[in-house]
Amino acid sequence: MAVIAIKPYIGEVRDRVENFHGNQLLFIGWEDHLFFASPYAFPFPPTMLFGDLLEHVLPATYGVHPDWSKVDWSRAEWFKSGQPWVPDATRSLAENGLRHKDVIRFRTPGLTGIKGSCS
Repeated sequence: MAVIAIKPYIGEVRDRVENFHGNQLLFIGWEDHLFFASPYAFPFPPTMLFGDLLEHVLPATYGVHPDWSKVDWSRAEWFKSGQPWVPDATRSLAENGLRHKDVIRFRTPGLTGIKGSCS
């Protein structure tokens, strides 16, 4: 996510990809579920399969929500930096075009939080 500063940045940028020991930050958020206030940041190797993220990371992160057991991944809508995007579960994060500090969000049609409250 690009940021344009109005003044030069003074100081050392500490979230450079070189500081993550081969990993890259990926921000992931679940739309219509403000129970989780903002996207989570994860340091993942770019070689990690997107399917592993679906199978292991997301359930461990979002599985406490009552809607989680109702998620139908075949209907999920994905967004990368705000634009519609279709990931391939059999390919790596890098092969899916994900780079350091990218933001992805997913929407699960029909699931809008606790009692439809988006929470």
